Amino acid sequence: MLVSEILAIKGKVLFTVASNKTLVEAVAVMTEQDVGSLVVFDKGRMAGLLTFREVLMATQKAGADWQSLPVSEAMLKDPVVAALNMDMDELRRQMVEHHQRYLPVMDDTTLMGVVSFHDVAKAVLEEQSFENRMLKNYIRNWPAEEEQT
Repeated sequence: MLVSEILAIKGKVLFTVASNKTLVEAVAVMTEQDVGSLVVFDKGRMAGLLTFREVLMATQKAGADWQSLPVSEAMLKDPVVAALNMDMDELRRQMVEHHQRYLPVMDDTTLMGVVSFHDVAKAVLEEQSFENRMLKNYIRNWPAEEEQT
């Protein structure tokens, strides 16, 4: 299965935030939309990724002043990205190797979506369920063997 197929299963909804917004504004969007990450944009280009991990680290570091912190100071700069034609095994390897639960999917400089570890798990389950149904159907319709005389 390819990243493009995972995005097709997931859907095209994408949530972003400007790098100059405050962390409290970003958290509000994440909470309202029930998402664990926001792609950060600056001047029309992807500048980074903000996940709940970066939010927690920023609140720990900034203390009571965390709400006024700009997203640009908390975000993950230069996140590992996935390509549309990347296969799922490579995607999982990148996520585990770089300890990154969310990967932006890029087509050259165009953001196509974000794939989460949850999206990967869901795609694996759907793929295995489909294969399981096909195997059971094949077994039920097993061709009769011809008798040898």
